[in-house]
Amino acid sequence: MHILHIDSAVTGEASVTRQLTADITARLTQANPDATVTYRDLNAGVPAIDSTWFEAVRVGVDNPTEAHKARVADSDALLKEVQDADTLVIALPVYNFALPAQLKNWLDQIARAGVSFQYTANGPEGLLKNKRAIVVYASGGTPFGSDMDHASGYLRHMLGFLGITDVSFVAADRLMMDRDASFARAKDAMDQIAA
Repeated sequence: MHILHIDSAVTGEASVTRQLTADITARLTQANPDATVTYRDLNAGVPAIDSTWFEAVRVGVDNPTEAHKARVADSDALLKEVQDADTLVIALPVYNFALPAQLKNWLDQIARAGVSFQYTANGPEGLLKNKRAIVVYASGGTPFGSDMDHASGYLRHMLGFLGITDVSFVAADRLMMDRDASFARAKDAMDQIAA
C-alpha cells in the first residue's frame, strides 16, 4: 500500500484537518506495516494554472520554453504522486463555505486531459482508477453535506471525474458550535473507515 497524505490548512499545528489526517495515516500504516507514505503540504505552495500552463499542458508546444518545461514539471510531479498512490488521505478545511485555494490549485494541476481523464463517445472517463480517498472535512460552522457546503460535493465530484470513486469522508463540522461532539463524530467515522 502506498499512501498520499495531503494537507492544505493555513492554520498550522492548530489545524483540525492536520491532526485528523495524521491520525488516519498513522492508523493506515499501523494496519499495513509495509505501507509507504508520501506527504504533500499544499500550504507550502501550489502554482495556479495560467496561460503558460495551458500552453504547455493543454495545447502543447513544439519548442517549449523553460517556463513551459517548469510548469509541466510541477504538474507532472503532483500527478505522479496521485498515480503512485493506492490511498489518498486528503485534508479539506472549509474556508468561506468552499475548499482552500491551494487545494483547488492542486486539483487544477492534476486534471490533465489524456493523462488523468479522457473524453470518450460515452462522456468523460477518469484514468486514476482503483484508488481510495479518505477526506477529512473540518468547518467552524458549515454543516457537512448541507446546502451551504460547497466543498465536499465539489471535491467528491472532481475525484470521481478523475476516476477515484471510492471516497469516504470524516467530518469534523460545526467545530465552533460544539467542538467535543464534532471530534466524537469524526473519531467514530475514523474507526469505521481508516482500517
